[in-house]
Amino acid sequence: MDLATTHTGTPVSRMPDEHKPSAAPKLSLRMIRVKHIIVALLLSVFFFFVFCFIALHGYIAWVLSNPTVAPLYSNPSLAKGLDYEDITFPALDGSRMMQGWYIPSKGSAKTIVFSHGYGANREETWVPMYDLAHYAHSLNFNVVMFDYGFASKTNKDIATGGKKESQQLLGAIKYAKEQGAKEIVVWGFSMGAGTALQAGLVTKDVDAMILDSTFLLEPDTLYHNIKQNIDLPRQPSLEIMELLFPVLNGTGLNQIPYSKVKAEDYPFPTLFLHGTNDDKAPYPIAEELAANQSNPYSDSWIVKDSHHELLFREHPREYLRRVSAFLGNVQLAKAK
Repeated sequence: MDLATTHTGTPVSRMPDEHKPSAAPKLSLRMIRVKHIIVALLLSVFFFFVFCFIALHGYIAWVLSNPTVAPLYSNPSLAKGLDYEDITFPALDGSRMMQGWYIPSKGSAKTIVFSHGYGANREETWVPMYDLAHYAHSLNFNVVMFDYGFASKTNKDIATGGKKESQQLLGAIKYAKEQGAKEIVVWGFSMGAGTALQAGLVTKDVDAMILDSTFLLEPDTLYHNIKQNIDLPRQPSLEIMELLFPVLNGTGLNQIPYSKVKAEDYPFPTLFLHGTNDDKAPYPIAEELAANQSNPYSDSWIVKDSHHELLFREHPREYLRRVSAFLGNVQLAKAK
């Protein structure tokens, strides 16, 4: 009998351990996918905040370029009993027509051109402009009051920190000259004063300037005013704003000749008026500008604790006394 054992049934096959499917690759793929999702989420959050940061600067640049200006509520006749004419004249570069008032002084060949500030129109009620126009008229000056393009109610333009506005002011100066003015004084406020200084770089038709609370748009003053409302880092905020301004209003900061203005020794007498509590245009700006002037009739009055464009309201008698003395010196200078 064959003693060999006979095996029946299905043979059992054993797979070596090294050939068994492993859970590690599946786990590894899942971890990679999770990491990719996390990186994508983090990048999305990062770019969202970058977008919001840039969009905030874009909004600030747009608001600065499009100030809200109140409508005219009066006129020289209603406010001060002064006879006046409604006038229109072109900006010097012909880019637009300007609207304003001309207050004649019979027989006078002297004219004061008022240059109002940012966010205001020719009335600039907080100065108050009507009172100063009446005062100028009492000194036998003709008066030109006009709206910059950003204050126009019929053909509103953007604010450009003086680039366009200086051409508009030069148009007003030309208008005054065409009316027979032999002596032209520009009386500017805030950005209107900074605009006057820009116009003064290129005109020979100005005999003197009175500059109240001079605001000159440059990186330092731009950031100073932004920081008054929202605490943004200086860098990269200034760089972003410098990139956005040309897109939103067609004017880059490098197109505003602030460096040249700050270094200029103007040939005509200039009176700088400024308050030490000016929160929009720090008073060292006026001190620096005044220090550059060699004209013997130029002067400055830095008023302790006074505020932006409120010097006349806060010190009316002294304000008018200094302006009157300055204008008298201008006439003496022209007589020589």
